[in-house]
Amino acid sequence: MKQLHFKKTVGLGLLFFGLAVLSACQVAQKGNKSKQSVYPEAKLGWKLGSQAYTFKEFTFAEAVAKIDSCNLRFVEAYPGQTIGGGIPGRMGPDMDASTRKAVLELLKVKNVQLMAFGVTGADSEADWTKLFEFAQAMGIQTITSEPNEKFLPFISTLCDKYQINLAIHNHPNPSQYWSPDIVLKASQGKSKRIGACADIGHWVRSGLDPVACLKTLEGRVFHLHMKDLHEKGREGHDVHWGEGVSDIPSVIAELKRQNFKGGISAEYEYNWKENSKDVAASVVNFRKIISSK
Repeated sequence: MKQLHFKKTVGLGLLFFGLAVLSACQVAQKGNKSKQSVYPEAKLGWKLGSQAYTFKEFTFAEAVAKIDSCNLRFVEAYPGQTIGGGIPGRMGPDMDASTRKAVLELLKVKNVQLMAFGVTGADSEADWTKLFEFAQAMGIQTITSEPNEKFLPFISTLCDKYQINLAIHNHPNPSQYWSPDIVLKASQGKSKRIGACADIGHWVRSGLDPVACLKTLEGRVFHLHMKDLHEKGREGHDVHWGEGVSDIPSVIAELKRQNFKGGISAEYEYNWKENSKDVAASVVNFRKIISSK
C-alpha cells in the first residue's frame, strides 16, 4: 500500500509539473504574440524610435519620456542636447563616465534603448576615435553623419574595429550627400558597415522619389529618418505618416522587399512644442500599414 501511495503521489506531482510547464509556455507565447501585435515592426527586425531632435525644445530626459509616451522603445540622440532629469551636462562624447552611467540608467528606467547618435561628425582622426569610443560605451549601434570624405578610409577602419555602423545622412540639395548616388559612391570600397541614413523627407524636398532612392542604396541602408510632407519641395513640412506626399506605404513595402534590418527614427520637425501627439499618430498609422501589407 505504501508503494502504491508513493507511485500515486509521484504521478500527481509529474502531472501538476507538466501542467505548470504548459501554462508557462502558453503565457510566454501569449506575451510574444501580444508584443508582436503592439510592435509589429519588431518581427521584421525594425527598431522604431524617434530622433531626440524631434523634441529639441526639451531636455533629453524629457524627450525620452515623450518617446515612451508615443509607445516607442528606441531613441537616436543628438549632440549638444541638455540632458536634464537631474543629470548635468549635454549629450555627446565629452560626457564623463558617471554621466554616461546616469544616462544609461535613465534610459533603463523608461525602457528606451539608445540605438543611434547623430547627425554628427568630427574634424580629426582623434575626435573620430573619441566618437566611436563614446558610441561603444553607450551601446550605440549606428552613428549618423555627413562626414568629410577625406576621413572615410579612416572611419572605415573604426567601423570594423568597434563593430559600429556609420550611416551617411542626406540633407536636401545642394548639401554634400543629397543624392543617393553620391552616398553609394562614397561608401563603395569601404567597410560593409558604411552605408546610408535615409532621410525620406529630405529626398522629397530635393525632388527625388524615396522608393527609387532606397532601391539605389539597396544593401547599404542601415537607418532611416522617417518623414511625410504636406507637399513636395523645400517648403514641405511634416504631417502624420501616410497622410502626405512621401508615399509611406510604398516606402514600407520597399523596405520589406529589401529585407531591411535596422533603426527607423521619427523626425517630426513641425509643431515643435506639442509634436509628441503627431509622432504618436504617425506611429499608429505606420503600424497599421505594416499590419495591412
